[in-house]
Amino acid sequence: MKKIDHIGIAVKDLQQSNELFSRLFNRPPFHQETLESQQLHVSFFQLEDTKIELLEPMSEKSTVHKFLATKGEGTHHVAFEVEDIYAEMERLKGEGFQPLTEKPYEGALGKLVCFFHPKTTNGVLVELCQKKK
Repeated sequence: MKKIDHIGIAVKDLQQSNELFSRLFNRPPFHQETLESQQLHVSFFQLEDTKIELLEPMSEKSTVHKFLATKGEGTHHVAFEVEDIYAEMERLKGEGFQPLTEKPYEGALGKLVCFFHPKTTNGVLVELCQKKK
């Protein structure tokens, strides 16, 4: 793993949260997009080498909707940048960590992503992400 890429924060209202975090960070989000496959609206704030990702569910089908219903707004996941997501997935599976999907898929900012179950990572939803080559 190279570094923390971003911290994901689940929010109920993206527009309201963008305004709040814009005041907190004294800058607007640098990117917003919709991830239809995950039923999410997201926005990103850049803080030096780290990003903050705000996640708003589009429907009850979104896993973030379920997260908000049980835990409320707050830290959803920590994402780590990796050089080779396939090799890192295999390494972590060999160490006993449980991936939530068998293969990486395209996530926000066009990166390849995969997540590991919080039951195997001390309660933290861990994301691996890799820039497409």
